[in-house]
Amino acid sequence: MSLRSWMRSAVVAIGALLAGNCSGGSVGFNVFPDSKDVELGRQVDGEIRKSPQEYPILQGRPDVKAYVEAIGQAILASPEVKKKGQFAYQFEIIHDDKTINAFCTPGGYIYVYTGLLKFLDNEASLAGVIGHEIAHAERRHATRRMTTQLGYQMLISVVLGDAPGQAAQLAGNLFTGLALMKNSRGDETESDTYSFKYLQATPYYPGAIRYFFEKVQGESGGQRGGSVERLLSTHPFPQDRFDHINKMLAEIGDPAPTEANLFAQRYQEFKSKLP
Repeated sequence: MSLRSWMRSAVVAIGALLAGNCSGGSVGFNVFPDSKDVELGRQVDGEIRKSPQEYPILQGRPDVKAYVEAIGQAILASPEVKKKGQFAYQFEIIHDDKTINAFCTPGGYIYVYTGLLKFLDNEASLAGVIGHEIAHAERRHATRRMTTQLGYQMLISVVLGDAPGQAAQLAGNLFTGLALMKNSRGDETESDTYSFKYLQATPYYPGAIRYFFEKVQGESGGQRGGSVERLLSTHPFPQDRFDHINKMLAEIGDPAPTEANLFAQRYQEFKSKLP
């Protein structure tokens, strides 16, 4: 049976169940094989690159992209990352200083905003955020969420190429339709957990993402309140995320954060050269 035929058969076989789940909550399983996550991500990536007003890709600064990509590759070397031979795992920088965020499409296309790069204070915190986005891809949260929000029939049409205009709609709705980007608390905690595990195999302090959490909370309602609130609309930061990171740190003996595992000085030098 061809993959196309298999996909159509899968839709018929489980359509009623999925339709019931789409009314709310998370879909408990994923109708798509991993290869279709990659195809969907590739199509959305193409639309993002054709939309410079909404997603202005940073131009003329390969050093910035290389810096971020080197961090990503260090994380991808972790044995806990299982799909690095299957997913694309490509990194891109979006030149938007007002947006403090990063996001990942299905299949491992990861985008980091310059606003996030300028917001963070050390390299390990950026590694924690990138690891978090890699975990979203590995755990395939996006296709489950998109199925819930858009319906399985639309998503199947996109990946089968039957609805070429839908990929553009997906890209255009990433932030205008925040429901597509809003992660559940369960997804966020799971991604925090895997990011922590990934960083344990790197030189980075595994709990550094908590400094990001702390800074977001400190900035909420302040000068950058609008940017922070937009971040919080897609990445909820309840107290239990702090507690979860602290618990995992305690379980491995509460290693000390130092310059040798935070790389704050190196990061400040990097920040000083950002456009």
